[in-house]
Amino acid sequence: MAAAFLSLLTRDLTLALRRRQDALVVLGFFVVVVSLFPLGVGPDPQLLRSMAPGVLWVSALLATLLSLERLFSEDGRDGTLEQLLLSPWPLPLLVLAKVLAHWLVTGLPLALVSPLLGLQLGLEPGEMGVLLMALLLGTPVLSLVGGIGAALTLGLRSGGVLIALLILPLYVPALVLGAGAVDAALYATSPGAHLSLLGALLLLTLLLAPWATAAALRIMLD
Repeated sequence: MAAAFLSLLTRDLTLALRRRQDALVVLGFFVVVVSLFPLGVGPDPQLLRSMAPGVLWVSALLATLLSLERLFSEDGRDGTLEQLLLSPWPLPLLVLAKVLAHWLVTGLPLALVSPLLGLQLGLEPGEMGVLLMALLLGTPVLSLVGGIGAALTLGLRSGGVLIALLILPLYVPALVLGAGAVDAALYATSPGAHLSLLGALLLLTLLLAPWATAAALRIMLD
């Protein structure tokens, strides 16, 4: 099973590297959206600093949504998904490999570039460290939960819009906890409780989301 997992992960990462413009679009969208806020609300450093947690998290959430439609669509068109369903390996494990590849290509770069954008919004070094930790815990949740929406809308027209409608309400806990952790650091209180809850949410999503995504794929491919 480990070999099957690594094989599928390597395949998806190789395909993503061949289409690196898709990942660059997601990262560029994140950077542009965050950079527009100082132009829209003015240069007041205190205002920008207070808005930074919500701005960065909402921008990361929207950037992740951009890439979810492609998570299973191309494999569905070329027959790869049917082969995965017929393989002897557990489908949730294979789904987890695909979601991990998605996070490595989209979520991880968003998390890594976020401290630079936090600096633009006036965050202090300690607050940027909390932001990075929160995004490293939260962006996998966005990919895992987004996989469910991508599976449920597989093969449907306007799939991207439907994914947003289905998934955005499920993103609320990660958004509240992630932005709350940075807010706590802003007001000199401990972000530990928020980060712990975000970590627990990640573990719960890791346990449940691959099974839900696998069930959705079986339904859509029947």
